[in-house]
Amino acid sequence: MQTKLAIVDDNQEFLAQLTEYFSGKSEYEVVATAVDGEEALAKISATDPDVVLLDLVMPKLDGYGVLEQIGTSRRVIVMSALSVGSFVTKAASLGARYYMMKPFRFEQLDARISECMKESTAVRVRNKSLEEKITNIFITVGIPAHIKGYQFLREAIKMAIDNPDIINSITKRLYPEVARRFDTSPSKVERAIRHAIEVAWNRGKIENINSLFGVRVYTQNEKPTNGEFIALVADKMLLESV
Repeated sequence: MQTKLAIVDDNQEFLAQLTEYFSGKSEYEVVATAVDGEEALAKISATDPDVVLLDLVMPKLDGYGVLEQIGTSRRVIVMSALSVGSFVTKAASLGARYYMMKPFRFEQLDARISECMKESTAVRVRNKSLEEKITNIFITVGIPAHIKGYQFLREAIKMAIDNPDIINSITKRLYPEVARRFDTSPSKVERAIRHAIEVAWNRGKIENINSLFGVRVYTQNEKPTNGEFIALVADKMLLESV
């Protein structure tokens, strides 16, 4: 069965290249193309694509506006030259599954589409609920949503919940996998997560942190390592799900 794609980008040359690439693969059907957000919404509604490939900077209605209107009802992969962490965070918070930094190889995009299609509806609902719970924890401990490490840390925690053993291979497996999902480097993931944890501690919400985990885990001068914090939150989530 073919995967139906909608491709949205105001760069008509790039749009044509993507369309030609995926139209030439038997497993895909390009059911819609659009050069602005308003046209995209109309065509997405009319053609019901399985995956939407979405640019952010477009006329009439930008990619964020499209994401806000279609919500999490569609599998969306954002394609953008914007590399600021807040742009990535906002796209993810609005339901984007992946954020592909331009320029990228079409083979990479092909792989992300395949990963999107492997997710069942049940998994998506579970992940949504999980993300809401993790977000509430971040609010409690004082990790702001606008910093890069917020999204990386949330993804790392979800991975640790699905596979607790990954904490034992944080530099060899966890950081590289988070980096791959956000099209960045493992070292940037590590630094951004470290910064997010330090921001929380510097805000002085240590009592909130200890109250959240039910024990007096840390003091103002004792900060957990990245792995310790990820494991702590993941363990809490796993215990609550039992």
